Amino acid sequence: MEHIQTAMLKSGAGLRQPWPPGSAPVPQDRKSLWEAIPAAKIHPLHLEANRVAHLQPAASAAFDILRTRCLQLLRQNNWTTVAITSPNRDAGKSTVALNLAFSLALRDDCHTILLDLDLRRPSLGELLGLRSTLALEDAFGGLHTLDQMLQCVRPNLAVAANGRPVQLAAELLQSPGMTKAIRDLKQRFNPDVLICDLPPMLASDDVAAFLPNVDCVILVVEAEADTLGQVDACERELAAQTNVLGVVLNKCRQQNDLTANARGD
Repeated sequence: MEHIQTAMLKSGAGLRQPWPPGSAPVPQDRKSLWEAIPAAKIHPLHLEANRVAHLQPAASAAFDILRTRCLQLLRQNNWTTVAITSPNRDAGKSTVALNLAFSLALRDDCHTILLDLDLRRPSLGELLGLRSTLALEDAFGGLHTLDQMLQCVRPNLAVAANGRPVQLAAELLQSPGMTKAIRDLKQRFNPDVLICDLPPMLASDDVAAFLPNVDCVILVVEAEADTLGQVDACERELAAQTNVLGVVLNKCRQQNDLTANARGD
């Protein structure tokens, strides 16, 4: 079986301010706003088939440790927006993002939103078994809002799955409409953590286009597939633009006391 080994290698220094000053006040009715998000019907067997580890206590330990370390660093630095990427495709980054989100949802005091921003190859809807006809491209273009795309898979975990891939992803990810849509989402729902599932770094310039909007990033590395040179190049590029929260080494053959199953893009 494939395995995941988490290693929080380093945290970036300094506090980023990714959004413009003068943000709206934090809404006082967050509870009612979250309760109004439509609830998604998630089948446990579907989650298990897609390696959602929170259903397996022994396997979820690694993601719980990752969650705790993430929350510590986020709260120390007043960060909320976490990007997750990888050097290449099929490293398991979307599954890592999903498992981290479910682990965060186990904390009643933590409200999390997960966005599928791998616009060329959206996969969160498939991994969760969600049927979504709405597209993030239209939300960023103003045809509808990100609010309308949210589905609650847990009372404190909402997911915006992307119903249609796009070709001009980099242009969309750095558009003013995208910045406004995500800023409005954060102001309205005030999530404690916003996770952005981004594309792999070496496949396009999509990640570079979006990084100015995040506080920190986690790099998912596929063992025995991604080379040290690729990992080093990605870490250097990420560190130049944001705070590197850590590295997740995925699909390890060696087992230890910090393992969980994972797969996906």
